[in-house]
Parts: sequence; C-alpha cells; structure tokens
Amino acid sequence: MLIIKSLLHMFRMPGSASNNCLGPWPKDVGIITMELYFPSQYVDQAELEEFDGVTAGKYTVGLGQARMGFCSDREDINSLCLTVVQRLMERNSLSYDCIGRLEVGTETIIDKSKSVKTVLMQLFEDSGNTDVEGIDTTNACYGGTAALFNAVNWVESSSWDGRYALVVAGDIAVYATGSARPTGGAGAVAMLIGPNAALTFERGLRGTHMQHAYDFYKPDMVSEYPVVDGKLSVECYLSALDRCYSVYRNKIHAQWQREGSDKHFSLDDFDFLVFHSPYCKLVQKSVARLMLNDFLKHPSPDTEAGPFAGFDAFRDVKPEETYFDRDVEKAFMKASAQLFETKTKASLLLSSQNGNMYTPSVYGCLASLIAQHTASQLAGQRVGLFSYGSGFAATLYSLRVTQDHTPGSALDKLVSSLSDLRVRLDSRRKMSPAAFSEIMKLREETHHLGMFLSVEDLFPGTWYLTRVDDKHRREYARRALDDELPAEPELVRTASASEVLSQ
Repeated sequence: MLIIKSLLHMFRMPGSASNNCLGPWPKDVGIITMELYFPSQYVDQAELEEFDGVTAGKYTVGLGQARMGFCSDREDINSLCLTVVQRLMERNSLSYDCIGRLEVGTETIIDKSKSVKTVLMQLFEDSGNTDVEGIDTTNACYGGTAALFNAVNWVESSSWDGRYALVVAGDIAVYATGSARPTGGAGAVAMLIGPNAALTFERGLRGTHMQHAYDFYKPDMVSEYPVVDGKLSVECYLSALDRCYSVYRNKIHAQWQREGSDKHFSLDDFDFLVFHSPYCKLVQKSVARLMLNDFLKHPSPDTEAGPFAGFDAFRDVKPEETYFDRDVEKAFMKASAQLFETKTKASLLLSSQNGNMYTPSVYGCLASLIAQHTASQLAGQRVGLFSYGSGFAATLYSLRVTQDHTPGSALDKLVSSLSDLRVRLDSRRKMSPAAFSEIMKLREETHHLGMFLSVEDLFPGTWYLTRVDDKHRREYARRALDDELPAEPELVRTASASEVLSQ
C-alpha cells in the first residue's frame, strides 16, 4: 500500500486519488481525461455519392454524413489501440506504473484467443508493471461501454488498489460494396478512470435493455464484413432507446421520491444528450423519439400550446408501431429541432466527419461535445449517454460534470486536451473515391496476410503493422512524433532489420 501511495504522489493528475482516499467508496468516480485517434485519410461523402452512382444527397442528407475516415492495410485494431493509449499517457505525463486496470472494448477481432489488451501490455514493459487487471469485452458497438462500466465498478469496489483504470474502445468499421459502405469509419478512444473526476457517473442511474436479435452480426471469421439487416437494426436501436429511457426515468423518479420530490422527469432534465451514432440522421431521429416518449408518458400534456401543440392525433399511438411511421417521425423531429440543436448537434462533429467508429462512437460524440464548449459552459451539467450494440445490448446513463471550472482544474484540463479536435480533423488527407475503393479491395484480399502500403501519410506518433509472419504473429512500429519518418522505427516486438518488410 505504501508503494501505491507513493506512485499516486509521484504521478499526480487532475482528479487523481489522494493518499487518504482508499476507503470503502471513492468520491466522484468517472472520466478524468480522454484521448482520440482517427485515421489520417478520409473520403468525401458527396464525391462518394457520385462515384457510387446514387442520388445526390443520399449519404450527405439522408444519412447526415460529410466525410468517412478509413484505414489502409497498415493499420489494424492493435495499432489503433497502441496509438491512442500511448498518446494519452504521453500527453498527460503519466507513468504506466499508475495503471491498475486496463479494459478494451472492441468488435474488430483479428485473433479468436489473444486479446488486444495483451498486445497493449507491451507498452508497460519498461515500467515493469504487469499487475494490471482487465481484458477485452465484445458485443458489437456496446463493448466499450461494458469495459467502461467494468472499470468504474473496479474503482468503486473492494478490489481497488488506488491506481487508475484505463479504458480503450476501438474499431475499424468496414462494409462490402453497397448501401451500407458509407456508414463505415474507424478510430479509438482512451479514457482514464478514477476518483475526483471531471465527468462523474450518477450513481444508480443506468437504464439497460438486452435482447436477442440478428440485426447486425459477423459470422464469417475470415472477413471483416458484417451481415446487416438495416431495417431490423434501426427497429432494434429505437426499441432499445424506448426501453432504456423508461428504465432510467423510473430509477430517477425513485431517487427523487426518496428525496421527497414528485417531479416528472423529461428531456429538459438532460442538459446535453449524446448517442451511439451509426449515422447522424439516426441520432436526430433519436432525440425526436425521446420527445415522443415524454409525450406518451406525460399525465396531461398540453396539446394547445408548447412543444406538444397539435399532437392530439398521436395521443394513443403505441410506440412499437411507430418505428417507421413517417407522420409521427416528421411531427416529432420538427417539434424537437431546437432540443437537437442545443443538446445534441455539437456531439456529432466527429461522427459526421469520420463516420461510425463502432465501440468508440458514443465516446467520440462525448469528446466532440466537450471540444466545442468551454469549461464554464459545461460545469455542473448533466449529460445523458445512450450506448447501443447490435445483437443487442443497450444502456442509457448519465454523467454529471464537475462544478469546478477554474484554470488548472480537472475540467479545464479535459476541455483543453480536446480543443484541437477540429484542427486535427482538418489536417487529414482527402482521398478520391476510386482510391478508397481500391484500398478497401486490398484490405478484403489481404485480410490477415500483411500486404503493406506506405506509412508516409500516417499521423506522427501512429503505430502501424510491419509484419505478419508465417505463424500469424503481428509486429508493429511507431512513426516518429516529428514530421520525418525514422530511419529505424521503434519496434514493439524485437525484430531484425531483415524481418521488417520494406515500405
């Protein structure tokens, strides 16, 4: 215990545990800091519409997508997670000794046995720290949230040893040629978890729904591509949102009743709302969906004035019959437009510019929200988050932003660390749809084989694949942090120069 206390003293972060915090229940457990990674190249969705021969606006208006990030065969799930973890540790001057739990959420599986977490442990070797709990969690896009909950539960448990937990969510979302391809994307998010955090979990306020469905799944173990039932997937997403919102609302009502309040919960009680974003238009429809829930659950809604004006015709509709009801959708999207603008739209920056990242999607949206507000604008606010993974699993929960937004506070540092998001997005290289299509074809043909493209266009500090040997073992190197490629890249695994494929 003395060693742990010494480490906490040496590697103090905003929000880190104090030496006397190792009691039965740490205070204000949540997200201390975050880091993002997305590919250095993208394809423009308007140009992709023309290339694919579809109606103009099908991807940009119908889906709400502007750009889509994508990886070459030089990047895989291991390299994405290596990059985002090392970037978080370096930017926050953290030692790997101060991490006691490392959880990974991903559905991008390149090995049916070996976890991504064990690959990341190579970053810990110099520190000598091998006492790191946690492992990978998989269920479509929900794995990152399950990993986050595991980390928070560890910090709040009797197993906690006073060190931080680190959560990594990463995926490469690719689809076969066709209508689903423009809903792809790629990226990773890392989150440092501990007490005295900038974003704290509201205790007891999680609404979860789990159900069996084949809306999206990956039964072909030699292909990156999923099998997708698009209409069923939307129905599952919206039905899960209905159920989770109902459970969350019941739990917060129970809390309020214990406190002596008979207040009725509604969307107005969320200052911001963040969603898992397969595509941006579905998020906008989700805000409308929650307003529909508020309307149907309200004991006596005013249909003469206010947000529910003119909704008499919808008073007796059954939610399960409205997933594709255009009249209901149109009416509630119009009525919720201002709510969407003020509570949700800012969260869609990364989603619209990079696409669906699967497990990191909702946390990329959270980072986008933070990146576009000041610390004072965020202080004290309640943020609702809806996480969904096909198959299916979903949770609606809430975070409370700390009140302390003074310079140098945990919140101030979190906001500052994400403030360059738009600049980083704008620094990417645009690729033609033809080049994008060729790279997707190459990934399809060389999946697990290791036929490597150039690394010159990767962001500085990016890990990349250098070799897949005849036993399918993967080796990685890191591009230098400056603009020039190193003559001899730093290898994660020791390998001779002859073993590293030429670029």
